Amino acid sequence: MKSCKTMNIIGTLLCRTYTSNLTFVPKCEPVKNTDLSMLKDFINSHSNICVLTGAGISTESGIPDYRSEGVGLYARSNRRPVLYRDFCNSADIRRRYWARNYVGWPRFSSIKPNSTHQILKKLEDLNKVRCIVTQNVDNLHTKAGSRKVIELHGTAFRVMCLSCNERICRYYLQEIFDKINPNMTATSQMVRPDGDVDLSQEQVEGFQVPSCENCSGVLKPDIIFFGDNVPRQRCKLAMPKSR
Repeated sequence: MKSCKTMNIIGTLLCRTYTSNLTFVPKCEPVKNTDLSMLKDFINSHSNICVLTGAGISTESGIPDYRSEGVGLYARSNRRPVLYRDFCNSADIRRRYWARNYVGWPRFSSIKPNSTHQILKKLEDLNKVRCIVTQNVDNLHTKAGSRKVIELHGTAFRVMCLSCNERICRYYLQEIFDKINPNMTATSQMVRPDGDVDLSQEQVEGFQVPSCENCSGVLKPDIIFFGDNVPRQRCKLAMPKSR
């Protein structure tokens, strides 16, 4: 009976049509019934499934990916990700990065999981999914309630010190930003639909960036920047799960 119940739940989850925020969802062909049936049969007949997710899973939540034609961040903006070496070597680049991050944080941190995140959580509850390895830094799997998540590229919800490796909560850093930048107002009018932020040069130049409270070192989001390396221990943790 339990097996039949599990199969019925999985079938119901996979056969429903889920749509939410389609603004950043790239064009694609309709899902074929044969593909859907194959996926359902695979999940029904397996347990201990490892799921790898990337930017595409979060587009329906309102977070654009980088490269999708017409809707990706590269297509909508001339902005490019900050390189790790540039962030480390330039106080001006860090100031601009953190100013935009500060203004965009209220919107980004309030984004909710979509139906795909919720499906994976339910499959975890059914002991079908044993691990989710995600390249995303948006924390949406955890928000959906998934417990067995490896964040390969880190999380934007945590901040680290490049000197002493101290970690703090991103919400706490926002409180510090508020205190030391009383004239900098984070308003929704500044945030563009793709999550990027337009700030004047004057706003950026006047923005104050705190140092690590523990050692006065440089603070960086606890995420893997372009040009950075995934920590070896994190790779070791993820690799056995995918075999």
